[in-house]
Amino acid sequence: MSGHVAAIIAAAGSGVRFGADIPKALIQLGNQTLIEHAVAAISPAVDQVVVTAPASHLSEFKSLLGDAVTVVAGGQTRSESVRAGLAAVSSETEFVLIHDAARALASTDLANRVMSALQDGQVAVIPGLLQVDTIKSIDANGYVTATANRAELRNIQTPQGFELSTLKKAHAANGEGTDDASLVESAGFKVLVIDGEERALKITTPADLTNAYNFLGTNREFCTGVGVDSHAFEAGRELWLGCINWPGEVGVAGHSDGDVAAHAICDSLFAATGLGDLGSNFGVDRPEYAGAS
Repeated sequence: MSGHVAAIIAAAGSGVRFGADIPKALIQLGNQTLIEHAVAAISPAVDQVVVTAPASHLSEFKSLLGDAVTVVAGGQTRSESVRAGLAAVSSETEFVLIHDAARALASTDLANRVMSALQDGQVAVIPGLLQVDTIKSIDANGYVTATANRAELRNIQTPQGFELSTLKKAHAANGEGTDDASLVESAGFKVLVIDGEERALKITTPADLTNAYNFLGTNREFCTGVGVDSHAFEAGRELWLGCINWPGEVGVAGHSDGDVAAHAICDSLFAATGLGDLGSNFGVDRPEYAGAS
């Protein structure tokens, strides 16, 4: 490989669309997080890896990825995050690959093919898949205004490769874009599309994560458990059922609240995970749980 190559992996997304309370790049896919998958796949194709992470989670990303990866705070938008990454690449860098942590399963081969086209003289190279669905434009009222020729359309993926000087000019001329190729196009540079790959899907929703497992080739283990619980009625005690208090009803005897519904569910979870049962974890020999609800 001629010329120093850096990869910038945008990983500052919040995970709101995924419905997660952690950054999406930290979501587990098999035995690794999305960002770990992305770093592992692209590292063999480049000389330096820069990850743009949420400012609130920098220490977590640094601990997870180690000293071999440069971690910097991303911005409020994707383009801002990429520019933060560009500021951190080595002064020796000639080419840069811009990647998304959300496309965690993009292969090393894909990155190598993007780089090969750059080294053959292209200034901007992006992977894309054939569009198999019919695409229509609509107006504000939902009526079709045009049908696109899908033979001319591609679903664009990452990593996207650029001459560093070209990408910097594009970012300086155009502030924001849904991807870096759109900024380069707007700056007047030619962008070559090469064949992408199905496994470079973008993981945006839980359904996407399920699809990703198919490409990962990991067999997920499903566990089942059966739980039962019963208590005798006892006058003078409150009735708790399904984690709800039922005033005026006769309660049941028990070490804790005697909630047979909640206890049966918990018992089944213990059984499924092989961690004993409710009694062995919260039994009468644990006085700190007396009356617990």
